[in-house]
Order: sequence, then structure tokens, then C-alpha cells
Amino acid sequence: MFSFISRRVLAGLATLLVSTFAMFLLVSAAIRPYIFMDLEASTSPNKQQLIDQRTLDLDLDTNVVIRYFKWLGDFVTGDLGTAWRSGQSVSNLLQGAVISTIQLVAAATVLAVIFGVMVGIVSALRQYSTFDYLTIFVSFVLYSLPAFWVAVLLKQWGAIGFNDFLRDPNLSILAIAVAGVAIGLLWSLAFGGTLRRRLAVFGLGFAATAVALLYLQLSGWWEEPNLGPVIIAVTGAALAFAITALVSGLKNRRALYASLTTVVVGVVVYFPIQSVLRQVDNWLLVLVLAVVTVAVGIGIGYAWGGPDKGVSARAAAITAFLVGSMIFVDRVMQFWPAYLAAPAINNRPIPTIGNSTPNLGGNFWVQVLDQYTHLLLPTIALVLIQFAGYTRYSRASMLEVMSQDYIRTARAKGLPERTVVMRHGFRNTLIPLATIVPIDVITLLGGAIITEKVFARPGMGLLFLNSLTGGEIDPVMAYLVIVAALAIIANIVADLIYAALDPRIRVNA
Repeated sequence: MFSFISRRVLAGLATLLVSTFAMFLLVSAAIRPYIFMDLEASTSPNKQQLIDQRTLDLDLDTNVVIRYFKWLGDFVTGDLGTAWRSGQSVSNLLQGAVISTIQLVAAATVLAVIFGVMVGIVSALRQYSTFDYLTIFVSFVLYSLPAFWVAVLLKQWGAIGFNDFLRDPNLSILAIAVAGVAIGLLWSLAFGGTLRRRLAVFGLGFAATAVALLYLQLSGWWEEPNLGPVIIAVTGAALAFAITALVSGLKNRRALYASLTTVVVGVVVYFPIQSVLRQVDNWLLVLVLAVVTVAVGIGIGYAWGGPDKGVSARAAAITAFLVGSMIFVDRVMQFWPAYLAAPAINNRPIPTIGNSTPNLGGNFWVQVLDQYTHLLLPTIALVLIQFAGYTRYSRASMLEVMSQDYIRTARAKGLPERTVVMRHGFRNTLIPLATIVPIDVITLLGGAIITEKVFARPGMGLLFLNSLTGGEIDPVMAYLVIVAALAIIANIVADLIYAALDPRIRVNA
């Protein structure tokens, strides 16, 4: 393992050195017109003196190769340079941009992978069904949509339209019925089976959707949104059954009881934990509480035991994390009325630009809520586009895996279909995705340039674009080095994931 990583790191450093040299030459040539653009358009009588002075200040008369090695020497010693137009250090610019981009990328990638892989696998298992054709159609439509167009539509309907709706949040019976029919039809197509089974699933989906929307309407949820112990209990119980079905199957009663016990514990501590959450004023404490929550879930799983204690612990830990996340979201939502009434928000809580509201004020929870509202639209934009790709990849991979001989052998041995799909099919479906997901993550860490530009989110992509058009080589080169280094790391991580997913692969071979 150590030998493999050492070789890959050395090869990566050599690649990084060559790529930075090539990029420095190309960027130097590309940004030169932008450096003097303002002076060339100037009518000042000493224009030539100003041009000569800027040339001297930026050392542009020195050979580009020599300038590269000067830059490289400064870079490896920790001096990333300065953005000469603003006078800010590149380190400070990168710090804010990296945090903004990571916030966006983390949420978008996790959601896109989860929903994309899940829908793709279901589509493959329902090959040539109506759900399969619908999934293919929607995936191709989303994949072909321009990112800027999706972002603009989200601004119009997700921000302006929703903010207008909040002035008088009333859903008509017709709207509730249409939503119920759409959701019920989608679930019936996903589950498939006989006509009787489809009608039953459709009825349950329709009823659940209609009841949920009616509850939101009649309880005044739009003015004071919350989850509360009742919703957490009902949703947690549903998640416990779903997670147990995926992890071990519902026949493993110990795993199911461990997950349900975790939900009960979460509901019981809902009110006492509020006093603890009032003391939280930074993300480090949130992380500590998350670790404690997962540890409690693992402990409950081992306490229930069963034929495989690890399976029970895994199911309970996942359930504990999700229940804890709902309690955290509920705490954030408790500050919605105060957030909505703030003068800086002016009863229009869904913003269209930036990553925070100027002059908002408030405690930690208000600031978290403000960050979430600013993340909402750009995250949805990225999720829609990424979702299409992951759906297509996972569907194609699952179809290929399910046609293999070892799948037929597993079925011939009499293994349950859930075991065949989840343990033998799903695991091997993830192998091709192990290449795609790390590279996509690194690509997005480089900045979703179009999305960040439309939403004016000060991330890595917008920093690169502004620096390039501003003729500032130091921020551009720092950006390129970070992206190139992360791309090399992503390839190493992909190889390690291969080895974890496929026992036939050995990184020390």
C-alpha cells in the first residue's frame, strides 16, 4: 500500500510540475491583453508612462520561463502571490472561495449521487417498463439542459415565485390533488408488479401526499415551518424500515428493532436536547454531537445483537444519523419566523445571489438558516444536472452486472432477490462509479463556474473567472494548481476505492 501510494504521489508531483509550467506559459499569453485593457482605452497624456510602469511592476519584461521559476519558488515556500488590482493576498482570496465552493459541492454531490444511483438502479431493475422509459427521457432532458438556463428558471420560479407564494401561502384542492396523483403514479411505476399492487401503491402515495399537503396548509406550516417530535417519529420509523430492508432485509428482526429503538431514543431526547442545542454556537460542537449520535446508534445496534451484530449496528447508526439530522433541521427551522421578519430579509427569504445576507445579524442558528437559503437554488441547479449523469451511469452499470453469470448462480442457489441485488449486484455496480464520482467532485471543487456566475456566489469558479479577465496571474495559477493537485488525488482515491469494492484488485500488486 505504502509503495503504491508513494509511486503515485511521485508521478503526480512530476505531472503537476509539467502541467503548471505549460499553464503558466498559456495563462501569461492569454491575460496580457487584459492587463493593459484599461490603460489602452485611457485618454491620459502620460498613458505610455503608465503602461511602462505597470510593465515594470508586474515584471513583464522578464522572460516568461524565468518568471515561472520565480513564481514556483515563491509558491513552494508558501507565498501564493497577490492580486495586484485589489492588493489582496491570494491566500485570503482562496480561503473564502474554497469554503463557499465546498459548501455548495458537498450538498450537491451527496444528493445527486444518492438520488441518481437509487433511481438508476430501480430503472435498471424495471428495464423496458414505463418507469424505465420515463427515467431515460428525464435524464436525457436534464443532461442536455444548459446550466445557465436551469439557473435562471430557478431564480424565476424557485426564488421570485416562491417568495410571492409566501405572501399568501394557500394551496388549492386542485393543486393538492394533482400533486397526489403525480406522486402516487410515480411510486406505482417505480414499484411495478401486478395491477392490484400498482393500484395499492398509487393509493398509498396519493393519500400520503394529500394528507401531508393538507397538514402543511391547515397547520400554518408555511409561516412557522417545523418538524417536531411527531413528524420525526413517523419519518424516522419509515426510514428505519427502509434502511433495514436495504442493509439486512426485514427478516433480520434484531436489525429492525435496533433501528426502531434508535428512533424511539431520538424522539425521547427531542425536548431535553433543545437545551443543549441552545448552547451551540459553532460547527465544531455540531460535529461533536453528530459523532455522539452515531456512536449511540452503534451502541444500540450491538446491544440488540443478532446473527450479525455489525449489520444491526450499521442499520442503527445510519438511522441515528438521519434522525439526528432531522432534529438539527428542526432546530434551524425554529428560527424561520425571526429570519423572515428581519429587515434585511424583508419577507423574501429565498435569495438569488451571494452566499450570505449583508447586515443580517442574529445568532449561530440564524446564520446557518441564511447559509441554507443561499445554498438552496445553486444546489438544486447542480443536483438536476448531476442527477442525470449518475442515473445513466448507474443504470447502464446495473444492467451489465445483472446479466453476469455470478448473478444467475446466486439466484440458482436460492438466495433472496434483495440479497442478489444489494450484496452481489449493487456492490459491483459501484465500481464504474468509483471513477466518475471522485473526478466529478474535484471538477466541482474547481468551481461550478456557470452556476456561481449566475448566482453571484463567490466560489472558486467565480474567482478564476474574475482573475482571468482581470489579468491577475497569481490567483489563476493558484486555482489551477489546486484543481490539478486535487485531480491527481482523485485518481489515487479512485484506485483505492476499486480495491475496497473489488477483492480481485490489489493496490500493492
